Amino acid sequence: MISKLLQPKSLKIGETIGICAPSGTFNKTEFNQGLNIIKKMGFKIYIPKGLNKKKRYFAGSDIHRANIINHLFSNNDIKAIICAKGGFGAIRILPFLDYNIIRNNPKLFVGFSDITSLLSVFENKCFFQVIHGPVITSLGENSSTTLKSFFNILTSFSSKVTFENDIILYKGNAQGILSGGNLTTICHLMGTNFQPGFKEKILFLEETREAPYRIDRMLTQMKMAGAFNGIKGVVAGSFNDCGDINMIFEILLEIFHEFQIPVLAGLDAGHGKTNLCLPLGKMVRLDSNNLIC
Repeated sequence: MISKLLQPKSLKIGETIGICAPSGTFNKTEFNQGLNIIKKMGFKIYIPKGLNKKKRYFAGSDIHRANIINHLFSNNDIKAIICAKGGFGAIRILPFLDYNIIRNNPKLFVGFSDITSLLSVFENKCFFQVIHGPVITSLGENSSTTLKSFFNILTSFSSKVTFENDIILYKGNAQGILSGGNLTTICHLMGTNFQPGFKEKILFLEETREAPYRIDRMLTQMKMAGAFNGIKGVVAGSFNDCGDINMIFEILLEIFHEFQIPVLAGLDAGHGKTNLCLPLGKMVRLDSNNLIC
């Protein structure tokens, strides 16, 4: 395992952000609201041709969506890449990405939810740090705290940030590379050529609109597949509209009990109105109830 992943350069005011749509089609009103927020922050925007094409529920064919990402990474004028929307579809484009181009041109890459597929392969296959954070269409609904976190991580990616977690499920301290994202999306990568490894890492998980028994089933599958062997700690983000949160915590306690690692919960990152930005692939520390990045 590579102990230190490459850290892309922070973004400067006036530099250009490229937009990609690896998953579903998007609402133009929500999209334009997000673009206006980014413009007000002082950044330029590049929108590739055919960004919101339609093929079933996807923003174009798998190859089309992959080619846009390949193009954005190869374009030297683009300094960061932000995804337009999640939904479903990012996993389908993984075989069509040019990993040599992406690996040799690391850039700030931002997204969450279904975009976890891309965050995972860029971390594990291309060996650079990525950002678990808002997509363009969510920015208009995100809290001011989220927007501040978003701006700060884009412009000061190397800076240290401390996140307080309200709930300590298992006490302890740990250090490791922060990895993970959306539980369902990670679970769907299991058994593929793009399956992530979490050994000696701090695992971050979040979810939305999945009943507790489904969360239990996914975590159990991953545990039985050995995905949690050797992990250093767990941080649970938001589990939005997932039913009884105390039941979710009970499931986490059962799943991770045997590993004797710190497990924290209550981090405002995921599908809630507040979606704090996390640097995946970065060496972080769990200290009491804090995640120090």
